[in-house]
Amino acid sequence: MIEERSLQDGPRGACRGLRPSGATIAVLIAVLAALQPLGSAARAQDVEHDPVPLVRRASQNELHSSNGGHPYRYQLHKIDDGKITTKEIVETKDGDVARLIAIDDKPLDADVQQAELDRLNNLAAHPEVQEHRRKREQEDSDRANKMIRLLPDAFAYKYEGMVDGPNGQCYRLSFQPNPNFTPPDREAQVYAGMAGELWIDKGQERMVKLDAHLIADVEFGWGILGRLYKGGSILVEQADVGDHHWETTHMKLNLTGKALMIKTLSFQTTEDASHFEPVPAQMGYQEAIKMLLSDGNGRVAAR
Repeated sequence: MIEERSLQDGPRGACRGLRPSGATIAVLIAVLAALQPLGSAARAQDVEHDPVPLVRRASQNELHSSNGGHPYRYQLHKIDDGKITTKEIVETKDGDVARLIAIDDKPLDADVQQAELDRLNNLAAHPEVQEHRRKREQEDSDRANKMIRLLPDAFAYKYEGMVDGPNGQCYRLSFQPNPNFTPPDREAQVYAGMAGELWIDKGQERMVKLDAHLIADVEFGWGILGRLYKGGSILVEQADVGDHHWETTHMKLNLTGKALMIKTLSFQTTEDASHFEPVPAQMGYQEAIKMLLSDGNGRVAAR
């Protein structure tokens, strides 16, 4: 039987089931900020002079993001330590539902296909399982929101110019740890060892790319104690997938470390999301399961 836990991955941060570590969750979720327009191109001068207000607006608007009310259906292609999977994912008010549709870019064989159908039918018959998952996702989201509030103060930002993004011109900011920032808890300690670049779309002021690198070993918490080693990297990209709705389209993790200072951690993961289609805002998870089951062997899209 395929593990239920492994089929809930989604690119919109670890709240979608990735869960590699608390440190990774915090940074991935933080990139999904929803911002309001600056008002005019002249404000670019303000960004050049002081980028922090822009980042502060980003973090505040993420906490009030309306993306959750506009669910989508999409495909997630994932390479995790050499294993390649493709999943069809439907976002619902009850949490995400996923169906495995390909392994190693090939359709599932008969046994795996049947196991997946059995899993979905069993999930439809047990709402308590989905409710447990939804609560777990919400807990992760709440923790991530705590980290988002710290973004403007955790780093020192510098305006580096304008670059072309997927939907137009972007502000390109570099960031380094802010020496005056005191992490309020263990989860926030990860920020002390990160540096990189943050791109923000000029027209819609959405975060387009976070390219972060570990410039020092960092401790992390998030329910488990551990350390991530210097040299790791996190790349997250997002784009407007239609009607000014932004979703994460690419993520790449290259992280190593230890959990509880004993167990070795290694995350070598690449995710690409595509074929986005809106679904009804009030769709429940059981309706999403029916939608996924109605596709027969799954709508494996050409890559």
